[in-house]
Amino acid sequence: MKFAVIGTGYVGLSLAVLLSTQNEVVAYDISKEKVDLINKRISPIHDEYIELYFKEKPLNLLATTSIEEAVRGAGYVIISTPTNYDENKNKFDTKSVEESAKQVLSLNKDATIVIKSTIPIGFTKKLAKTLKTKNLLFAPEFLRESKALYDNLNPSRIIVGLSNFEQALDRQAHIFAFTLARCAGKDDIPILFMSSTEAEAVKLFSNTYLAMRIAYFNEIDTYAEVNDLHTNAIIEGVCLDSRIGNYYNNPSFGYGGYCLPKDTKQLKANYKNIPENIISAVVKANDTRKSFISKQILDKVCSLRKNSSKNAPIGVYRLTMKTGADNFRESAIQSIINNLLEKGEEIIIYEPNCKKDSFLNCKVYKSLEKFKKESCLIVANRISKDLEDVKEKIYTRDLFGRD
Repeated sequence: MKFAVIGTGYVGLSLAVLLSTQNEVVAYDISKEKVDLINKRISPIHDEYIELYFKEKPLNLLATTSIEEAVRGAGYVIISTPTNYDENKNKFDTKSVEESAKQVLSLNKDATIVIKSTIPIGFTKKLAKTLKTKNLLFAPEFLRESKALYDNLNPSRIIVGLSNFEQALDRQAHIFAFTLARCAGKDDIPILFMSSTEAEAVKLFSNTYLAMRIAYFNEIDTYAEVNDLHTNAIIEGVCLDSRIGNYYNNPSFGYGGYCLPKDTKQLKANYKNIPENIISAVVKANDTRKSFISKQILDKVCSLRKNSSKNAPIGVYRLTMKTGADNFRESAIQSIINNLLEKGEEIIIYEPNCKKDSFLNCKVYKSLEKFKKESCLIVANRISKDLEDVKEKIYTRDLFGRD
């Protein structure tokens, strides 16, 4: 069976690689650079498993800049284009999904379209009605950047949402779900079928719960830091309760990345005219945490400068959200940099993945040694062995060296 994948970000590319182990897959992207890399079996994104599969696995995978070539003859077309959050409209920008679906139907009206992009609750049914198609599914993804293929190979669950409950679409939904399971090769994967609206809700509620958990442990850390307590002792004691669990509990400067900030805001918007407190609090808690961290950094810098005649800049070690990530979309440290700049601080940045000489009007250093030497304080959302020789300079809330 032929699958087409529209969009080769971490969601689309990982799915294309997974499915191409047992099926014909053609991936479409507007970026010729990405397409050329994929066809040379070079991953355009950082993902160890994709890189490994490109080197060692025989994949029936072709990338193209022609959507017609990708869609022609495909039984399933997976849409995995970006849906950024529009702050002015208080909702995801779904234009790329809508336009992609229109193009697919004009080129291959018999294909089953599977939306993998994150979308507002209720979107799939509305789109099916607008486009007058019965072949539209929504299948939420639960993937981590830099570990997307691993998560596809080891899924916590496979969920497929149907825009209608006609027998033909039910059959197509089952084929798609069990194809993913077969390619994953993992036994006993929970597979759920539900309405597309319920599946959309699962995605947003799942990510908002993760954001809430991050915010909760960050607030434990805030309390402990203000009161000069050991956060790790408190967290360890709390998390030994099996109902809470000792995972996903490492304090940070705030949640970030491509998914959590926008998904929490979209869910909050979906609650319009519906009573709620928690969802709004999760969004607000992240802003509160970043403001608190900014204040703590300023206090540390003021204390250090009392004993120095030189006002050296504050150093920011890495812009990435977490260890192992290669991008810094919506990372919490960016908000903190802006807060510090507003207070008149000079900031220098060490980020090897930044190709520019400056970021947010701050100088980007390529030499780690020079960066460490010139920083009066080094702010690190996640610490590294690279910083062991300057421990006395570091401000971090990373207690466990993970997550």
